[in-house]
Parts: sequence; structure tokens; C-alpha cells
Amino acid sequence: MKLSISNSRMISWILWVFASLFYAYQYILRVMPNIMLDDIMQKFNISTAAFGQFSGIYYIGYSLMHLPIGILLDRYGPKKVIPSCILLTVVGLMPLIMADYWVYPILGRLLIGIGSSAAILGVFKIIRMTFDEKLFPRMLSLSVTIGLIGAIYGGGPVSYMRDTLGYDIVLKLLALMGLILAIVTYWIVPSVKKRSEETVISNVMEVLSNKKVVLSCIFAGLMVGPLEGFADVWGTVFLNRLYKFDGTLAASLPSMIFIGMCFGSPILSFIADKAKSYLGTIIVSGIIMASGFFLILTQMLSITFISFNFVLIGVCCAYQILAIYKISTFVREEVVGLTTAVANMIIMIFGYIFHAIIGLIINSLGGTDKPDALFYGISIIPIALFVGTIGFSILFILERKTNKIFNLK
Repeated sequence: MKLSISNSRMISWILWVFASLFYAYQYILRVMPNIMLDDIMQKFNISTAAFGQFSGIYYIGYSLMHLPIGILLDRYGPKKVIPSCILLTVVGLMPLIMADYWVYPILGRLLIGIGSSAAILGVFKIIRMTFDEKLFPRMLSLSVTIGLIGAIYGGGPVSYMRDTLGYDIVLKLLALMGLILAIVTYWIVPSVKKRSEETVISNVMEVLSNKKVVLSCIFAGLMVGPLEGFADVWGTVFLNRLYKFDGTLAASLPSMIFIGMCFGSPILSFIADKAKSYLGTIIVSGIIMASGFFLILTQMLSITFISFNFVLIGVCCAYQILAIYKISTFVREEVVGLTTAVANMIIMIFGYIFHAIIGLIINSLGGTDKPDALFYGISIIPIALFVGTIGFSILFILERKTNKIFNLK
């Protein structure tokens, strides 16, 4: 049942804005290590492998808390859950400012991931609470755009602020922003009655035992490298060391991937609808992303071409939305919401896998000062894209055969 406030257009929009701002805020925190790699490594005297673990552990907390946070939002509503999770991200920033031992930033990064998991789930909840169901796709698309703007401003502008104000000041400003956002969100979001407890274990097992769901999630996870491996963290140092771009330019260019994804959601959805093939659109997206990274790794491209390439890759990164929708069609209607959370959880866990593997490869080959090390580390991304695309191609062929047999009958 929708809240009574859903009839108030102004309140609905205010709630949606603040939920979307949290989504943008967590994106800034997600890409922050990309900008502050050198500062963090120098302050704590760590290797690139350790930094890869630090960057990737965000996705452990983010992914594993999807189901618990989703259940808490259903039972207790967003008024308590969302502000609490925003405060968790603020607490997670503190070790980078105050700690001397590396274990505390690792734990802090885990807390940031845990808190951030409530951002997109909170957006889902707020939209369904306060808007008509038919407006859900449109409002979600706008929220994703706002979130990706946060990712963009986690690039060049934050890099400039760090150069101008210093590493510690920028982190303190980010923490202050989070604190203010938590207080205001708690103040404006209304309370809702607890829902009756529902059995979820059987539904979770139903989803996880569905082979098409699990395989599709794995294939989609293999394709997140451009966004959650390169653009989030390793893109800046790659462009700085291999292409010799200065710090601000190297930090800004990966943001073009996020800009592309801002437009990619409506573009790919339109193409998939017109072509009547979500799997086919995902496959083409994978081919384009793999080709783009092959060019980046094998050619010394101009700034203009790199920018265009990153925008195109970003558009194709919106395949995730198509993949999650397609996965939701593999189950009965009663578990569609749960399937979406499980799918996003499995896909996002690959963010940790990419960060960890890239960091290990770079570290084993001499660290970020070695261009060859970065080359081989980033090469994991197009390889994984190729494997994921092949996986979806197999599903596409099987689906076509199944449909053909069904039509013959």
C-alpha cells in the first residue's frame, strides 16, 4: 500500500530527490580511490595489491548486504534504514583521515560498501512508495542519471579539489556532506508501519537454484569491468602511466564512461524494445566494449578518440539494466523483486573480483610505476568481456531454439 503522502506531488519529489542524492553520494565515495590512489598508498605505505583489496572490498559489503537491506527496508521503511546507512558511509571515511594502521581503512571501506547498498534499494523503495507504478521506469532512469553525475564529479572536480585543498580536507568535506544528508533524510522521510514477516528463505533458494538466473548473473558480472574495474579505480593511473596524461586529465577521462552510461539506459532500452531482443542488445554491447578496450590497449589513441571511445563504452555499460530485466523474466512474478536484488548482488560482487585480480597482477609485475604491469592488469577486462559475451550468445541461441520449437508446436 502506498503512503498517504503519495498524493502530494511536492513531497513525493522531495523524497525522491534526497534518495537520488544518496545514490549520487555513494557513487562519489565509490570512485574516490581512483582519485586518491597515490595519497592513500603513500600515507599507509601499501602495495598495489593491498590497494586493489581496499578498492574491491567495497563490493563485498555492497553485494552481501543487498538482501538484508532489502528485507529491512520492507519491514521498517526507509526513514530508519536510509539515514543509518548514510551514517555508515560517513563512519567508513573516518579511518582514511584519522587512522595510522591499514586495517582500519579496510574496515572503513567495507562499511562504505555496506551503507551504499541502501542507495539503489532505497531509490526503488521511495519510488514505489510515492509514485504511480507506471512512472517507476522513468523515475528510476532519472535517479541513475543523478547517481552517475555523482560518479562524474568523483573524477576531475574532486581531483582538482584534492590538488587545491589537500587530501584530508576533501575527505572531511565528503564526511560533512554525508552527515548533513543523513540528518535531512531522517527529518523528511515519513515513518511507515512494519509489514508482516514473510518467509524469504524458500524464495531465495528458488531464485538461486534457477540455472538461467545464476548463469546470466555470472555472465553479466564478467562484463562489469569497464565500469567497476577501470572507471572506478584503475583508469586514472592507467592513463597517467601509459598515456602520460597529467593528473587532472587522467582523472577526468574515465568519467566519460559514466557520462556515456547516463545516456545508455534509455538508448539501449529503446534499441532492445525495437529489436525485440534484450540478449542480442547485450551481446552487441559486449562486443563494442571489448573492442574499445582492445584499441585502448594496443593503440596510442588521441584524447578526442579516447573520449569518444569512453562515451561509447559507457553507453554499452547500461547493458546491466537490460541484463537484470531479462533475468527477472526467468522467474515467476512473485519473486521478481527478490530476483532483481539477487542479480544485482551477484553482478556487483564481480567488482571486488576485478579490483583484486587487477591489483594482484599489477603488483606481481612491479607496481603502478611499470606501464607493462598496468597493461597486463587492465587486459583482464576485455578478456572477461569476451567470455561474458560468449555466455550470453549461448543463452541467445538456446532461447531462439526453444522459441522455434514452441512455435512449431
